[in-house]
Amino acid sequence: MSTVDPALLVGAERARRTLVVRPTRQDVTFVAAVRGAAISTLVVMALIGIFLFIGAWPALEQQGFGFLTTTDWLPESGTFGIASLLWGTVLVGLFALVVAVPIGFGAALFISEYAPAAIKKPLVTLVDLMAAVPAIIYALWAFIFLQEQLLGVAQWIAVHFGGILPFLSVKTPDSPSSYTSSAFIAGIATGVVVVPTVCSIMREVFAQAPQGEREGAIALGATRWGMIRTVVIPFGRSGIVGGIMLGLGRALGETIVVYSIIAPDFTLTTHPLQSGTNTIAAHIASRYSESNGIGLAGLLGAGLVLFFFTLIINTLAGVVVRRSRSGAATEI
Repeated sequence: MSTVDPALLVGAERARRTLVVRPTRQDVTFVAAVRGAAISTLVVMALIGIFLFIGAWPALEQQGFGFLTTTDWLPESGTFGIASLLWGTVLVGLFALVVAVPIGFGAALFISEYAPAAIKKPLVTLVDLMAAVPAIIYALWAFIFLQEQLLGVAQWIAVHFGGILPFLSVKTPDSPSSYTSSAFIAGIATGVVVVPTVCSIMREVFAQAPQGEREGAIALGATRWGMIRTVVIPFGRSGIVGGIMLGLGRALGETIVVYSIIAPDFTLTTHPLQSGTNTIAAHIASRYSESNGIGLAGLLGAGLVLFFFTLIINTLAGVVVRRSRSGAATEI
């Protein structure tokens, strides 16, 4: 049995080269630029929050917690709050998700799994272009065309489901004017605006499903839908949830589309098919030019609440997407 001379081992250790990675100037510059961009984003967000808080402080100090629980908006008499605005914002956001989630989910699955290669890229470009269309275009389309088309739908829902679900009924169901300018119509229009956001996020998540597991499911005899149901959708479940939450955050902040449709009302409506509602964003847009003093502070307070509301939702969505299986599988 042969043995190795210890002196040779010591010499080999001394001869071993130590590799030291020295970043180049370009690497240092790139890292500094990216870090600066990230920090500047946080700084801008913090400055926006500070600006809103300072501007809203007179209203928050005067109203206290009642700012969140009062439904009236009468700054000149010292009684105002955003309870009805919050409720209207949530209603419009939920109706928007009813439209955006099924359409966005179906479109994302089709583009990712079913679309032929020749049309997949044009479809992706089309969805991205939809997100780039100015909101005022959607607002004009919703006000001139969509609202008229949805009156019959709203009336049908009220007639057939109003007896089962009282909140879907209206006081005068035979009058078409009872269904105009409602949270339902505003939410449907907002949902169309949100579809590209939901579709893009879900499509990116579905596209990251591992090819090996796809092929394994097909090899075991699964159909195309069976492979999607057992591999793609479970793989992207957290991404789906994140896309829904990001879509909700986008819907809560929509302004011009809602402003062009709704009839402002400061009551906690329990009949979303009926005319009259309001959202925080639309209320700020309609009152900002004519407000001053405590009224302007109240609008800034409403903006502060909406700012933190959407920030929390988007942050939670980012956490969900980051913890998804697709994200974990790509980390090194």
